Amino acid sequence: MSIKTAHAPQTIFVPAKTIPVKAILPWAIFGGLICLIALYFITTEQGALSLFSGTTIHEFVHDGRHLLGFPCH
Repeated sequence: MSIKTAHAPQTIFVPAKTIPVKAILPWAIFGGLICLIALYFITTEQGALSLFSGTTIHEFVHDGRHLLGFPCH
């Protein structure tokens, strides 16, 4: 009586393709700029440092400001 053994399937290793830094850099700068603009509006756009008059932007980001722990009152 012979014992049959199961063989594991062979794994094929495919080398990962690298993305050149020149292709990523413009998108990284754009994403960083968008993040900085969003951070400004959520944290600073009110009171003496406001660039826009009125309370429209303040009311739009009000809940996000409190969620992130920034006081506004």
